[in-house]
Amino acid sequence: MILGMVMLMTFGLVDTFFVSLLGTEELAAISFTFPVTFTLISLNIGLGIGASATIGRYFGAGQAHLAKEFATGALMLSFLLVGILAVLGYLTIGPIFRLIGASPQQLVLIHDYMEVWYLAGVMLALPMVGNSVLRASGDTRTPSIIMAAGGLINAILDPILIFGWGPVPALGIQGAAIATLIAWTSGCLYILYLLVVRRGLVLPRLLNLSEFIMTSRAVLRIGLPAAGANMLTPIANGVLTAVVATYGAEAVATWGVGNRLESIASIVILALSMSLPPFISQNFGAGRIDRVKESYLLCIRFVLIWQLLVFVLLWIASPLIAMAFAEEQEVAELIQLFLMIVPLGYGLQGVIILTNSSFNAMHRPMSALSLSIVRLFIFFVPVSYLGSLLYDLTGLFVAGVVANLMTAGLAFIWFRRLLKEEDYLQAQTTQGVTG
Repeated sequence: MILGMVMLMTFGLVDTFFVSLLGTEELAAISFTFPVTFTLISLNIGLGIGASATIGRYFGAGQAHLAKEFATGALMLSFLLVGILAVLGYLTIGPIFRLIGASPQQLVLIHDYMEVWYLAGVMLALPMVGNSVLRASGDTRTPSIIMAAGGLINAILDPILIFGWGPVPALGIQGAAIATLIAWTSGCLYILYLLVVRRGLVLPRLLNLSEFIMTSRAVLRIGLPAAGANMLTPIANGVLTAVVATYGAEAVATWGVGNRLESIASIVILALSMSLPPFISQNFGAGRIDRVKESYLLCIRFVLIWQLLVFVLLWIASPLIAMAFAEEQEVAELIQLFLMIVPLGYGLQGVIILTNSSFNAMHRPMSALSLSIVRLFIFFVPVSYLGSLLYDLTGLFVAGVVANLMTAGLAFIWFRRLLKEEDYLQAQTTQGVTG
């Protein structure tokens, strides 16, 4: 899980690094795209979660034909929904990015990048859902290899297409999007070959309308809430990007670099958030609330210690990282400031993410959704905005840590209360059976 997610996240990080060599305006432009691109990726992630849960159930029940039918429907559904969203995004590039604070000069660069990236986003839909089909069938290795290969292709093509090489002209920021398009298209073609020809995990035909509607309902029943929860993050990030934009292109460039680095720095948290829920679900179903509590507390302690070590490393390496991602001194100083403050809250953010996953595992999806809303729109965005009003960018960075602290405390107390409730219910049930 860690390998696959690292390679997926390196797309944005590698793009950011090479685009940063073009200049501050280009770096600011690609930083503006992060909330929008992550929205499309969130839909892909949600559909993948829905597909995996649905298909895995049929594989486990020995109903291979139904598993193949639902896998085929999930692929068709993802291509259709992401395609529609991409078209809408393409038609509204100007209004959306003006809304979050892009300048006319940056809009030109954003158009160059996003016109290609939206097509790339559609090409990502099939590999992400296809990888979920592979995981549901018991293969966790191949999806990581596919994502790793895509990351390698992107990393090789980025400098060639951005800066030019031999007969290949320098395409600037658009070259980064083309590199991503080629990488994801390669993954799309391979995953379809793998699923249809080599593994036979999908039907060798398109579903008819009734089949498509039936499979789509099952996938969306799980996929839409998961996608919606994922989409809250880029929406909140878009609001804060607009706030940061009031401090100039240098601040936006810093914010973009920081967001990409955060994804890599939090990779262990994300991997745990995918591996802890099955453990909790199994023990919850077995009535072992004691083991649910033990595993939850163990993971909470681990992420707090782990992310504290990550924070120390980022603090020490902040001057080198800032120099790698910034040509201008002002941008380098802001990146260093970001890395010396914001990562202190990553462990607290890990508590929130793991609690959210645990709520879902305990069959409390509304609690998980409520926690996401409270985290982003009651604490993170308002507190960060207040910090920016009081102490500018430094205040915004510090306030983000404070917001994570408040939300983590609430999440921890909330989940512990749920465990006590389940303990009580279990005790009552046991007494009833004994009586």
